Amino acid sequence: MVNTQILRKYKYNGARAMVLLHEKHLRSCLQTWREAKKINIKLPESDDADYQSLDALLRHILRSARGYMIWMCTKLILPDPEIERTPDIELIESNTDRYLNHILEKWRLPLAEIPEEKFYKPVFKSNWGVDYCIDAMLEHAVMHPIRHEFQLKNLIAHQ
Repeated sequence: MVNTQILRKYKYNGARAMVLLHEKHLRSCLQTWREAKKINIKLPESDDADYQSLDALLRHILRSARGYMIWMCTKLILPDPEIERTPDIELIESNTDRYLNHILEKWRLPLAEIPEEKFYKPVFKSNWGVDYCIDAMLEHAVMHPIRHEFQLKNLIAHQ
């Protein structure tokens, strides 16, 4: 469960809301991933390494959460959030709870002292070449586990 006391003192409450939503949806996505793993669903065939297995997909989701915060801190010239590297595919399932808690803890504080105007201007080039302001990247980070959970729920329903 989220400790909202840690998140009470944000200069921009929109960022606080996104951090809370990110945590909620990462946790929910992990629950759905565990259900998919339990019933051994098969992902659609893909050349994308992130979709070669459920473990690869979970690693992708967690690695992305790490990457979003590192990107935002870099663009805002904040200290490194010191998020550990994502465990390898072979270790991802056994390390998920510890690593998820680590990511969520590291997500809680970096953006707390940033004033609202810094979330909208300027825009920056993402790692995949699209321009984002910090607020849009936060929204993207929240939607990422939602999209994968939606995908997994559909696969579960049709398998």
